[in-house]
Amino acid sequence: MKTLISIFMMLALITITGCWNTSNQGGTAPVSEEFSISVPSSTTVKQGEEAMIVVSLKRGVDFKRDVQLDLTATGITVAPKNILVKASDKAEMQVKITVAKGAAIGNYPVSVKGTPTTGLATSTEFTINVVAP
Repeated sequence: MKTLISIFMMLALITITGCWNTSNQGGTAPVSEEFSISVPSSTTVKQGEEAMIVVSLKRGVDFKRDVQLDLTATGITVAPKNILVKASDKAEMQVKITVAKGAAIGNYPVSVKGTPTTGLATSTEFTINVVAP
């Protein structure tokens, strides 16, 4: 009988904790307090040309913090490299990718790190595929 009660208690605890998700800020918080960064998986740019991509900040309903976005790439240029997204700002930002004429053909990773005013940072990456003109 004690075993049966223990099993039911364990199932009840599992059910209760299943209603919460671990947020990017650390600890346990409702999904409405999370944020994530959305980027294209890859973009193709010809040597010597530029392209604009959209970086989006996906906020939970209750996530009301500023987020510092830092973009890094090697072998190509991204601008701006740092974007402060205020809690009241639009969630989509335009980023310019510039590929030099002499850039090697291939794939270049671009990292985007988002750091909120409080809580843990999150990051994502996308690829710039450089091709011949």
